[in-house]
Amino acid sequence: MSIVKQLLKKSSPQQGIVMYYIVAIIGAFLLLNLPGIHKSGVSVKPIDTLFVAVSGVSVTGLTPVNISETYNAFGYIIILIILNIGGIGVMAIGTLLWVVLGKRIGIRERQLIMLDNNRDSMSGTVKLILDIVRTILAIEVVGALFLTFYFYQDLHDMKAAILQGVFVSISATTNGGLDITGESLIPYANDYFVQTIVMFLIVLGSIGFPVLLEIKAYIKNRIPNFRFTLFTKVTTVTYLAILIIGTVGILFIEGQGVFANQSWHKTLFYGMFQSVTTRSAGLQTFDVSQFSDATNLFMGALMFIGSSPSSVGGGIRTTTFAILVLFVINYKPNAERSAIKVFNREIHSQDLQRSFAVFTIAILLVFLGTFIIMINEGSTVPFIQIYFEVMSAFGTCGLSTGITSDLTPVSKCVLMVLMFIGRVGLISFIIMISGNREPAKYHYPKESIQIG
Repeated sequence: MSIVKQLLKKSSPQQGIVMYYIVAIIGAFLLLNLPGIHKSGVSVKPIDTLFVAVSGVSVTGLTPVNISETYNAFGYIIILIILNIGGIGVMAIGTLLWVVLGKRIGIRERQLIMLDNNRDSMSGTVKLILDIVRTILAIEVVGALFLTFYFYQDLHDMKAAILQGVFVSISATTNGGLDITGESLIPYANDYFVQTIVMFLIVLGSIGFPVLLEIKAYIKNRIPNFRFTLFTKVTTVTYLAILIIGTVGILFIEGQGVFANQSWHKTLFYGMFQSVTTRSAGLQTFDVSQFSDATNLFMGALMFIGSSPSSVGGGIRTTTFAILVLFVINYKPNAERSAIKVFNREIHSQDLQRSFAVFTIAILLVFLGTFIIMINEGSTVPFIQIYFEVMSAFGTCGLSTGITSDLTPVSKCVLMVLMFIGRVGLISFIIMISGNREPAKYHYPKESIQIG
């Protein structure tokens, strides 16, 4: 432990965040190797246990084993703990434990909390974390109560209903994507109540913690002349726009395909649920392997965008996508500087630079991941399935066409790296590999080059 403490002290805050998540994955791996966690007669390879640990901490949901056939009730509880650690955030859980134990939270810890939650200031970070934890746990409890009482009417077994209700609620809220039915939510494809509750939980988990806290403050009316921040406005509008575009796109592509013989309301819920789950949730009411290649290509793009910053999800995030779109809309070829204007505000040039950096690194990562897996699996697995799996891992989504368990160890390691980076965040990853470079003290003469 003293060695770990020394490494954390010498590391940069970004490296510290990465190390904390690595420690969390090691802890999850050890928990998933506890005796009595598997069902009788079941053994899991170490690489697959590690995969489940990474998937849980990164709240992705991709898994090479069937959770319902592999783990018992004790194992389900361990997985739920791992999902909450990953969903709420390692630093948030650590902060909660420090507060409970009465320990002092120093500058170093506040820096890590700030980075883990995409904050620009250390002011109020501890209060923010406690608010986030309370809010997420409240959402999970309410969701679990609704689902438990509803499942009891079907299962007629309170113990099983509680386990199912709690697991679905936590998996949906944290966008974990894991399930204990063995078929995700496909058994509830005709149950619009369960689907509606789960969609609400997914949205609340992935729309961003700051958005939830601002809405909470607005409802309580604690702040006079309250106005929503630009972050909340851009995030909410972009999130809803992508959700609607995703629903319409899936319905349009599959309207004459696998949805052709379905009723309009069932088709609508199929399209809407799949659009919501591509934010980063991974739960499904329809087997995505039955979709056409065009739909899976489209859903891969939705998973690549992912959820909002400071949420439980991954991907390049909605604000990154929004800034890139706004840049294209506001771009003027002959202007010295094209200002990005939205909601009577201008976006900082630094945010634009960060967005392009995130987008570029993300493209390179998914290309490299797809390339490596194709080298290992290309002769047996179609490209579209590899592409879908890579996008799902990077977006910490968890949707799969069913190839995860058949992949080679090398391909599984690639997916684990993508899941890890997707959860840690690309900004932290970029700064970690490039370092905090000091601003240049001099400039060279500028010269134009031809573009496009």
